[in-house]
Amino acid sequence: MAETGFDWDDFNRDHVEDHGVSDAEAEQAYGDPARKPAPAYTSVSGEARRAITGATLAGRVLYVVFTVREHRVRIVTARDATKDERHRYRAKKGRK
Repeated sequence: MAETGFDWDDFNRDHVEDHGVSDAEAEQAYGDPARKPAPAYTSVSGEARRAITGATLAGRVLYVVFTVREHRVRIVTARDATKDERHRYRAKKGRK
């Protein structure tokens, strides 16, 4: 079944904002049709995490870690993509 929206609370919203990213920007990068899968990890509790590199509507390239809980996307963290992550993202889109 497809995801039905985003799961935000004070904890993950504050954590994302600590990296200078708004929840709207994280959602835009997640929803980027040109997003690229990125390496992720499993949390200490065993919950699988996934990651993508994607761009906001303003063109800011972000690295976003997320999980899916009960068909909702929970953004765990988001930050500006590194130079290498931006390069791989743009290469996938056919731009340097």
